[in-house]
Order: sequence, then structure tokens, then C-alpha cells
Amino acid sequence: MVYKGACYCKALAYEIDIPSPEEARTSFCHCKNCKAGPRTAFGWTTKIPVKVFSYTAESTKPTVHEADNGSGSLLHREFCSKCGSGILEYGAAAADDFRYVMTGTLDDPRALPPKGEFFCINREKWMPEVPGIFHKNKVQE
Repeated sequence: MVYKGACYCKALAYEIDIPSPEEARTSFCHCKNCKAGPRTAFGWTTKIPVKVFSYTAESTKPTVHEADNGSGSLLHREFCSKCGSGILEYGAAAADDFRYVMTGTLDDPRALPPKGEFFCINREKWMPEVPGIFHKNKVQE
């Protein structure tokens, strides 16, 4: 299946060509970095194999920001230089294998529903637990 997406201004467009939606893992993350990047109460990303993601031929090139994620690991974020929309991110450990696409940039974000939540210990007090998905207080739990 092919899932399409783009930044807000549509200058940076991409495709995810994945055999099955089961190979994607959409999740919410409540860690400090996932909140800080988009300046929201939680991150909403879809983890996919790197080989299934590509920017379209008509697309502009993404701008890449790299910074220490606070634990000594380098975090890469790709975004549109025109409108500022984040498209994806990945840490140094996942660089060769995975991309974490900002789910809200998909043309149909409902096509890949959430399977879990991470760092629930940091979930905002006003935000309820999402039913029917897994919940982890830490990544390795």
C-alpha cells in the first residue's frame, strides 16, 4: 500500500510504500524530546522501515536539524524550509533501519491508527489514557 503525505505548504511531499500497515507502528510519545520538537503535549509518529520512505521527485529537499537528544544520542529531524512543518525524525541508533514520520503529515492519518503510548509517566495530567493500545512508562519495559 502507498501512503502519501506532505508538509503544510505541500512543497515537501513523500510516499510510504509498505506491503502491509502491520509493518508500521503509530504511537504517541510523552517524552521531553517528542513534546519539545513540535511544541505539543505529545509526539505522534509512525515508525516505518527506512527503505519504504521516499520524498517525491517534485518535492523540495528537506532541511535537517541535528542535536543531542539529552542522553548523548544525536537526533535528526527533517522539515520543510518554507513552512517549517516537521516531516520525520530518527535517532543515531535507528538511522540505518527506521524513520519516525510525523503522523499528522499523512494525507490520511487515520489510515495508520495508534498501537501504543510511550513514556506514559510523563503524560499530561489532563490527558486520559488512550484505550485499546499498549502503554509503557519507559521505552524498555
